[in-house]
Amino acid sequence: MKKKQNILIIGAGLCGSLLALRLGQRGYKVTVMEMRPDLRKVDISAGRSINLAFSDRGLKAINLVGLEDKVIPLCIPMNGRMLHDMEGNTNLAPYSGRDHEYINSISRGQLNALLLDEAEKHENVNIYFNRKCESVDFENTTAHFTAHDTKKEFIEDADVIIATDGAGSAMRKSYFLSRKFLFSFSQDYLTHGYKELSILPGENGSYKTYKNALHIWGREAFMLIALPNLDGSFTVTLFLSYDEGEYNFNNLTTKERVLEFFTKYFKDALDLMPNLVDDFFENPTAPLGTVKCSPWHYKGNTLLMGDAAHAIVPFYGQGMNASFEDVVEFDKVLEEGHADWETIFNTYEKSRKKDTDAIADLAIDNFYEMKGHVNHANFREKRTLEMAFEKTFPEDYSSKYSLVTFNEDVGYRDAMLRGRAQDKAILNMLADGKITKVENLSKDELQTILQKVKATTEAILEDDRIAGLK
Repeated sequence: MKKKQNILIIGAGLCGSLLALRLGQRGYKVTVMEMRPDLRKVDISAGRSINLAFSDRGLKAINLVGLEDKVIPLCIPMNGRMLHDMEGNTNLAPYSGRDHEYINSISRGQLNALLLDEAEKHENVNIYFNRKCESVDFENTTAHFTAHDTKKEFIEDADVIIATDGAGSAMRKSYFLSRKFLFSFSQDYLTHGYKELSILPGENGSYKTYKNALHIWGREAFMLIALPNLDGSFTVTLFLSYDEGEYNFNNLTTKERVLEFFTKYFKDALDLMPNLVDDFFENPTAPLGTVKCSPWHYKGNTLLMGDAAHAIVPFYGQGMNASFEDVVEFDKVLEEGHADWETIFNTYEKSRKKDTDAIADLAIDNFYEMKGHVNHANFREKRTLEMAFEKTFPEDYSSKYSLVTFNEDVGYRDAMLRGRAQDKAILNMLADGKITKVENLSKDELQTILQKVKATTEAILEDDRIAGLK
């Protein structure tokens, strides 16, 4: 593959900037066009999540481009979920029984800015802002843009176009509208939307609540979460139905009603949020959707990547990590030395799509887990048992969450199938009385239960294989 070829990347968000950096390191001539202003010069958060969950799959991508030493200082470790009940009592539920496994809260803007800075250090990488992609002629490998500042339209030609322009991808829209090849597309929305709120820093940048956790106020039909920022603040997100239930986004229209809602369901959070009303009415309410499509590529001309190919809801903390893993997997295919882009795109999509479909489904599962299941006794018993397995037998067991989040060399689909089978095995054994105690078990008792769980899990996986699910 000739390294002097011109690659056009549409979108300079997290996935696009990482991809530009990696292709720049490989010696390709890269041009990046971004619709928004340069986030290093203008605040463009506009109600989007300003921090994200960053874990092992994302770190693997950062290691690929050699930036771990610069990214780690941007991270705040979160060792578990801090669960808040209606009375304000809290319980820290670890993410793993292994002490070295945790997720991180990281600033979207700071990480994106770092990747842009590093990409621009390469003379063969050029990044342009305020350039909106209107459409893509994927047969001729050209893209139609409008420059925001001059309002002038222009055509950008390239040898290859890769679209990393998010869930509203202009190139994916061009695929769909052209009707020139068989293109499948689905966009499914939850009945819930989300709104960004905040807990401001305390005195001298102190944290008003526990720093090293992802805080969750799960209330069955809705929930509130909070992630820490380096400045002592927390980014708070309310997930709530648009029109169902006593309280929903459509009827929370007055200051009094918003305060009534938070006083009833999130009293301890409200005590930390004197700015709640201003945030609530100033910040937009946004939808939560899943995008799946195929194929991601057209011949050897164009390719969708990141959210443009597979947008997911945020409840597994894997959106950014999955997009970063796209770059890692794409880089693996480049390393194989194929002779043409069509083979590269085919090979990449064939190996990758099953995993992105899996994490999309897992993210929906975790939505129901976070807002309700975490409060159920059988779920807590299962997690207590799994934490004991991981702590006592760290090499022999990983929960579904650990498989997805901390096992970056296990594909999402394999993690989903094994994780679901393990969950089913443990929950069935608890329901059938085959496990009667989950706390203060001796090592021998734990080992006996673990062997039964593993045997039952393998039986479930075999049934899945027979049924064609694997």
